[in-house]
Amino acid sequence: MGILEALGGLFLGLLGVGLAVGLGGTGSSIGVGYAGRSAAGVLAEDPDKFGKLIILVALPGTQGFYGLLAGIMILGQLKLGMPVVDGLRLLGCSVPVAIACLFSGIHQGKVCASGCQMVAKRPEAMFKAVMYGAMVETYAILGLVTTLLALYGIKG
Repeated sequence: MGILEALGGLFLGLLGVGLAVGLGGTGSSIGVGYAGRSAAGVLAEDPDKFGKLIILVALPGTQGFYGLLAGIMILGQLKLGMPVVDGLRLLGCSVPVAIACLFSGIHQGKVCASGCQMVAKRPEAMFKAVMYGAMVETYAILGLVTTLLALYGIKG
């Protein structure tokens, strides 16, 4: 067995870990950035709204945690010298959470940024703003569940 055969499966599995963690974190950081900029503008006018806005700013950060969880679960299945086909399986399993968390994190940030503007004008509507953001969260959770089902439902 050559070095490429010995490390090929491991490399592909690690690539899956990188996609899950990296794209999940990227979606979260962009989403938190959108919401944070909007909240900062509101707080410049009314610093007393910090407690209401922090929830909307933090909400898009969950996608990074979902990607990290999936990455840890994939890491638990990596082995030195694993076949390339097993590495490809792990890489494929990472795709749903990676893509779902990238896009849902970004769009959740946009929804939460709009929610910050709603809270600026109507602080009593904060729960409604959080609910809109949570609706986008559903798709990140579906991506994580799909990854975990694929990871533990497909045996090599």
